[in-house]
Parts: sequence; structure tokens; C-alpha cells
Amino acid sequence: MGDKAHAHPGAAGGAPTAGHPSVVRNVVLVGPSGSGKTTLVEALALTAGAVNRAGRVEDGATVSDYDEIEQRRRRSVQLSLVPVAWDGCKINLLDTPGYADFVGELRAGLRAADAALFVVSAAQEAESVAATTRAVWEECALVGMPRAIVVTHLDTARTSFDDMIRICAENFGGEDPDAVLPLYLPVLGPEGADGHAPLTGLTGLLSRRILDHSSGERTELPPAPDQDEPLRAARDRLIEGIIAESEDESLMDRYLGGEDIDVTTLIGDLERAVARGSFHPVLTAAPAAEGARQGIGTVELLELITRGFPTPLERTPPVVTTPSGKPRPAPVCDPDGPLVAEVVKTSSDPYVGRVSLVRVFSGTLRPDDSVHLCGHGLDATGHAPRPCHEAEIRVGALTSPFGRRQNALDRCVAGDLACVARLGEAETGDTLSPAGDPVLIEPWSTPDPLLPLAVRAHGKADEDKLSQGLARLVAEDPTLRLEQNPDTGQVVLWCLGEAHQEVALERLRNRYGVQVDAEPHRVPLRETFAGPAAGRGRHVKQSGGHGQFAICEIEVEPLPPGSGIEFVDKVVGGAVPRQFIPSVEKGVRAQAAKGLAAGHPLVDVRVTLVDGKAHSVDSSDAAFQTAGALALREAASESRIRLLEPVCEVSVLVPDDYVGPVMSDLSGRRGRVVGTEQSAGGRTLVRAEVPEIEVGRYAVDLRSLSHGTGRFDRAYARHEAMPPQIADRVRAEQANGSPGA
Repeated sequence: MGDKAHAHPGAAGGAPTAGHPSVVRNVVLVGPSGSGKTTLVEALALTAGAVNRAGRVEDGATVSDYDEIEQRRRRSVQLSLVPVAWDGCKINLLDTPGYADFVGELRAGLRAADAALFVVSAAQEAESVAATTRAVWEECALVGMPRAIVVTHLDTARTSFDDMIRICAENFGGEDPDAVLPLYLPVLGPEGADGHAPLTGLTGLLSRRILDHSSGERTELPPAPDQDEPLRAARDRLIEGIIAESEDESLMDRYLGGEDIDVTTLIGDLERAVARGSFHPVLTAAPAAEGARQGIGTVELLELITRGFPTPLERTPPVVTTPSGKPRPAPVCDPDGPLVAEVVKTSSDPYVGRVSLVRVFSGTLRPDDSVHLCGHGLDATGHAPRPCHEAEIRVGALTSPFGRRQNALDRCVAGDLACVARLGEAETGDTLSPAGDPVLIEPWSTPDPLLPLAVRAHGKADEDKLSQGLARLVAEDPTLRLEQNPDTGQVVLWCLGEAHQEVALERLRNRYGVQVDAEPHRVPLRETFAGPAAGRGRHVKQSGGHGQFAICEIEVEPLPPGSGIEFVDKVVGGAVPRQFIPSVEKGVRAQAAKGLAAGHPLVDVRVTLVDGKAHSVDSSDAAFQTAGALALREAASESRIRLLEPVCEVSVLVPDDYVGPVMSDLSGRRGRVVGTEQSAGGRTLVRAEVPEIEVGRYAVDLRSLSHGTGRFDRAYARHEAMPPQIADRVRAEQANGSPGA
């Protein structure tokens, strides 16, 4: 095999293999939902010979969208890997969901890739470059990841390639729009009555040849005379853009002096500029016509990937430390080096069990290797967000995924990707390293899930399976967060959006066989006394056998927020024997934890025991606990009880155009804006304090308000008194059996 990649002969969908990082290309496809990423992957797989017939998203028949949820929804909800072979290289195509709720899958794809294809749809026009797509572009720019742009759906009625080039330059060009230029111009057939002009081929700007597909086969033709002028103008601009990125400083002077620069030189400079991430070519692609073996633009796209995109050898390696957080040398992309690999995705198969998609950064991973598994170590602040887990494990079978099929591999070299079955308790983000020399890869950033979903088991049979199913979900998806709320008793799954919630529930029911019911999320409220009060607790029973006798009198007064429960003993003369005073306190605190008026924990009061009575025979610890609780309940019945609600510190980052609507919306949520700060990229950070009960669905509402351009963070600040009219409404809802807050 040497250092070449090859597809298994005669088998569409066979597993291409790579013997060296130099023949691997890892490419992630990024773009909004509906832009055509999955269709493009299918077209590339057909051109490369990995499939015999391209499937359709509408039919649920594509290689990428093989999950039952994806087939039902007709859209991607998870990262999928489709490896193909082209020109002696193995290309790992990473198809990602375009919907914002599944950005965690996109992050995993970016981690595994060395270059990105941004797919934009001409049919979506200005909406083709969504805010999330622009944000990903900026992130790729920060780390210098090479990027190219693919325009799809140009064969849709009333679309304009010139408009798409302008939109791409405005959104992706930044300060240098000449860094975003087309390599090919589309060739359109006659326009029909509905305004539809079919895409029949491409004109190469450097080669000045038409790549015609009108016959169903790709043939080269000379350009028509009426194309000379637009072709010359676009070609001159492209050449100037390439020369501006050339390392040969004399090239521009020679070009401006009238010299005809050799096409081979231009292509070499173009490929180097693309690999450096300083030039971003725009290409056009369309799926193959019925019966054709190649889509329009797919050959050109595969050539760009193999010749212009970098190998894993050129990637900046991730930061690694010891499991305790001490720095370690960066891994080198060398198949003979020490193993450093990362689990970029975890999924479950009903027959195989847990399957881990692994990116190898250094060394070579082989079946039956003994490795050290480590994950969730210290973060940048020195805290562990999850308990660090470590284990010495044996690697199971290595496979290359292709839709539902897993093709066996004998090894996975540095720079390549592979799936590993039954990799212990591996979770997404875990590191594999040598058994005697463990390291931990710095985790990639994921958004904080801020939309709560409270769930409960549907029946008794589901209770035992619920915790296991939820644990597996969280292990697979780092953008899910599981919480067992001690105040409300609810099991809460924090998600990124409504679609994220729906998919999580579907997976629990269909993949893990757990029938669950969603219920309204309850905000943890508190109670406190509005003013001083007094109460008398009398627990006297003499009905046969050993009696019970305990009487205590208390005074209650409110304390400042955050004071908790303070118990004071002011009994004189031994009215309550010393040994029973702790019993009174225990009863008071137990009743405070249960709540008084609305069943929420009581806080921020001082309870003073002032008097009481005891019996020499019938008094007991249990009797005085009961009396203490009765005294607190009587004091509450004679006083006004306030409801306290949690208040969050909310930070909202939005483009300047949306600052006014966001501040108005926060005010409508009883929020107090405490300040604004200018941020980079024409955005503003709005800081506010908002009651938590008002921001339960803010993750969804902000996305709608800002057209997907805003994001926010929240943190608990304190509990504050709820306005009386809202408190009365909450009490009424609870009295009627509604969960309310």
C-alpha cells in the first residue's frame, strides 16, 4: 500500500485507506440548513466512485443522513463521516448539520477537520449566509483554517451568480474582498417560462475552457464568442487576486508590465494561497443528472481539495497537558510517534454498542492496542466541570464508516479518522494516549445549553432505564447538560433549542427504549417572612401507653438576603430542658426546608426560642421536633409570607442594529439593564439582571428577535422578593395543580 490511499476495487462504498498523513485530506462542510451540504457530499461520493447512484435527501436515501431521526425529519442532526478516494488521496468529508441547535456537531467537525467548505445556496439569496455561518467563518479565520466557498442551487429560478459572489465577498471577504473570487463561471442553458435556466456547465477562468455537461458527460469546449468580455474581466480580477497572494514579489510587476503569466505558475500560487488560508476560491456545484456519473463542478471541487487544501502535516497541533494540567510538548503528526488521539463524536449502535469516532493527531492506532483513556480534566480556571475519568483499556475493532456500514481497518495513522467500537466508557472529547504516558488534549469550546427540558419516566418500568439513557445522551453530546435539581426534584436536561430537545426525546424513546414525558420546568423559589411573627407549638398526646408532651414558643424575624436560617436560644429557667433545645431547632429547620405557604424552602429568618414546657416522663426528642415545626407553621399563619425568585445576571451579545429591541425585550421581562459595552465586529454586549422565571425560553426568543445573530450567557445572582401580583398568580397556579414556577 505504501503511502497511497486507494478504494477497495469493485465495491462502491468501500473503505479508502491511508498509509501516511500526506495523502489525507480532512474537510468539514459548513452552511445553513437547506444549503445543500448533504446533497453535495452525495455528489462528490458519486464522482469519486464511492457510490453507484446518488441518493436524495427527500427520499432519506443519502449516505450521510442514515439515522432514523434524520430520515424522518429530512435534515441532518448529527456529524457524519464519508471517506472517498481521489487522485491517490483519501478525503474524509465531514457533513455537519446546518441548524443552530446542533452546533455541537459542527464544533466536532471543525475539530476533526483541517479545512472547510462553506456551502451557500443561491436559492436562499441573502439568507444563504446565516449569522451562525459567519461566526464559524470568523472562528476559522482566527486559527488560519483554509476555506473555500461552494455555491449551490444556481439552477433554481431567479438566481444570480453575480449576486452570490457579491454576498460572499461582503460576508466572507472582510477587509479584502479580492480574497474571495470565483475560479469558474456558470454556463446556463435557455431560460424557460418559469424563469428557470438549467446549469449546463462551467467555464474555467484560468484554463479558458468550458466544462460542458449538457450531454450527460463532462467534455471540454472552447468558450463562445459572446463570453469573451465577461470571461476576460473575471479572469483578470482572479489573476490579480492570485498574484497579490504570491510569494514571488516580482510577479505583480511582470503582470502589470503586460507579461502573460504561465497558468502553471498561477495554479501553484493559488494552491499555496488556499492552503495558507489567505485566499478563498468560490466554486459552483450541482448534483448529477439522472443517469450521469458526475455532477457539475464535483471534479473541480475534488481537485481543489486534493491539490489546494492542506494535509494534516500542516495543521497546528492541539494543546496537550498531563491529566493534572501540567504542560506537555505539542504532538507531532508522525505515524511513528507516540499516540495522541481524540474522541470527536460518540454514538450508540443497537447491535455494536457505543461507537467512538476518533481523530488521530500523532502515532498510529491499531486494533488490540492498550491505551490510556482520559477525559474531562482541569479547565482553564483550574476547575473540573465533570469528574476526571481515567482508565487503561484495550482498543477494539477499527472501522471506517460509510453510512450504516462499517468497513474494517487494520490501522489508523496520524491525521486520519476511524471509528472504534466498545472503547470503554469513552465520551466525546476524551483523549487516547500511551498506557504508560497519559496526556490530555485541551477541549474545544461548546456553547452553554440554556433551554431547560424537565423530564420524568412515563411508567415504573422506565424509571430504572431513565438515568442510564440520560447518561448516555450526555456522554454522546457535550452540548447537553444534565441536572438533578435538589429544590424542585426535577430531572432537567439543558439543551440548545427546541429542535435539540425534540431529538433528545426521540433518542431516549427510540434508541434507548425509555418512554419519557416532558413537563414544565419549575424555577426554584424561596419563602421568607415579611415581618416579625410569633408562634406556639403544642404537641400533647395522652392516649394510652407512653404519652408525648412538648410545648415551645418562638419569635421569628426577617434577616437580610443570604442569611439563611438562624436559630437562637433565649429560654430561661429551664422551661425547655437543655437536651431538647437541639430538638426544637431540628424541627424548625425541617419545617423550613419543606416550606410554609407555598411549599418552597424558607430562608433569611431568625427563629428565637423564648419559652416552653416539658414533662418529666412524656417529653422526648421527637415530641419537641414536632412542636418546633408546629410553632413555625403557626407563626407563618399569623404573618405575610413573601415569595423569593432567583435573579440571573444576563449578558447578551448582539449586532448593534438589535440593541434597542433586545433592551426593550429585557425590560418587558422585568429586567434591569445595568450597562452596555462595545464589542468587536459591530456588536454590543448588553448586561442586565432578569428574574429567572422570565428567561426560561430566552434561548428561543433571542434567536427569533435577533434573526439568529445574538447569543447570551446567564449566571445566578441572588434571590429577590417577587412582586405581589405575580406571587399571587404563582400561588393560584400551584393551588390549581399547575406546576407554575
